[in-house]
Amino acid sequence: MSIYSIATSGLSAASLRVSVAASNVANVSTTGPLPASGGSASSAGAASPSIAPTFPPAYVPLRVDQVDQSSSSTPGGTIATVSTVSPSYTAQSDPSAPFANQDGLIAAPNVDLADQFVQLTAAKYSFIANAKVIQAYSETEKSLLDITT
Repeated sequence: MSIYSIATSGLSAASLRVSVAASNVANVSTTGPLPASGGSASSAGAASPSIAPTFPPAYVPLRVDQVDQSSSSTPGGTIATVSTVSPSYTAQSDPSAPFANQDGLIAAPNVDLADQFVQLTAAKYSFIANAKVIQAYSETEKSLLDITT
């Protein structure tokens, strides 16, 4: 695997990390009803149309899992995949929400804002480091090819 492909795999992983963290931060307040805890939402769609309105579920936060690419014959680089956070929600009290259960609880995304900003900072430095690798390799390659007599 070439140095360029190794560094660009790091750039892609950093880009994905920024995208996922931005999505989590943007949706931190996207709450919804608690999933099928009391049975009021689970009875919807039985024999007759439900009279109660249905509400969209709470945002499901994402995370990036990054591992080295060692499965090929010439290892190097990284692979980043997106998966959901488990548990995806926490119960919060908001009796004024139209979808709150009988105890006044709603589902809020299980997003730790401090962790999201750590992820953004790590992605920033990963992006910088991989860009520097590409720059240094390019300059080295250029100086090796610059043969003058």
